[in-house]
Amino acid sequence: MTPNSASIPQPQPTPTAPAKRRRLLGVFWWLLIWPICLLLTLWEGMAINYSNLPHWLSPMAAAAVAVAALASLVFLKPRWRALAVFVLLFAFIVVGWEQIPPSNDRDWQKDVTILPWAEFSGDRVTIHNIRNCNYRSETDFDVRHYDRSFDLDKLRSVDLMLVHWGSPHIAHTMLSFGFEGDQYLCFSIETRKRVGQTYSTIEGFFKQYELTYVVADERDLVRLRTNYRGEQVYIYRLKATPQLRREVLLGYLQAVNSLHDRPEWYNALTSNCTTNIRRHIQPFTHGAWDWRMLLNGHLHELIYERGAVDTTLPQPELQARCLVNDRAKTAGDDEDFSRRIRVGLPGIMPVAAESP
Repeated sequence: MTPNSASIPQPQPTPTAPAKRRRLLGVFWWLLIWPICLLLTLWEGMAINYSNLPHWLSPMAAAAVAVAALASLVFLKPRWRALAVFVLLFAFIVVGWEQIPPSNDRDWQKDVTILPWAEFSGDRVTIHNIRNCNYRSETDFDVRHYDRSFDLDKLRSVDLMLVHWGSPHIAHTMLSFGFEGDQYLCFSIETRKRVGQTYSTIEGFFKQYELTYVVADERDLVRLRTNYRGEQVYIYRLKATPQLRREVLLGYLQAVNSLHDRPEWYNALTSNCTTNIRRHIQPFTHGAWDWRMLLNGHLHELIYERGAVDTTLPQPELQARCLVNDRAKTAGDDEDFSRRIRVGLPGIMPVAAESP
């Protein structure tokens, strides 16, 4: 070694191809695989916590599974073996989760105890258990039901109701079908809650509620929201051919009968009031999927742009005039409630006067 050799930079070895692959796999592992595995671990832990295990056992089981899943990723070598064990454990949890069945036999809250169903005879349909609660407040009410027959050939209108209860980006959606003689049949897709339950968005992802289609008098569904909850209800008359109106109504009734016989889980992401009503009202949107079908607080803009409602007024003015809260509060429990809340609304004539 010469006296100055220590100050001369030594050449660095060129990384071999296997070393490069290992480095890339390491980056891939920490930037993609680990975040995905953490999210899946969070899901399976919460799924176990909200499962049908005893309440004292579910938190401990959730913690144990989460620790086992993450430990497999940390301590098992090589990485493919760790990932294989993690995937097998996750698949085991998913299979068990899918075995948890929905039910129509629970201790239901009184407003959703009785399910509606439809009986067909030619062009006539009889709806059993139409709800019409007598409200004294949002939580103090008497549950009433009645049966009514409708002639499908006398179906004259369909109205979209957007209920704004908080965020301007999300609304509850209902559909109401008008028959000759100012008779209306209103549908609201909701959670079927048990006694003691309140709605939680987080719990809505984890099989805590069954799905239900409430079929009710508008004095029930609309008045509850305008007069007792203080929510904003807008009613838009949808443009539709007689055939389209009939097909959409029959789609609702098929879903009602299906849930009467075969319960389904509500899911805040995949099976809720937004996703289920989307398939019913999609024919009215006249086009491809739009982000406002998901953030349905803006659905009024979409149906206006696509000509599914009266467009003789500017859209902001149409929206303002479709608000029915004042009319609903004035109408109260009047048997003529449905007609009174529609008087003067854009695009709406008395149902009896509309063309078939």
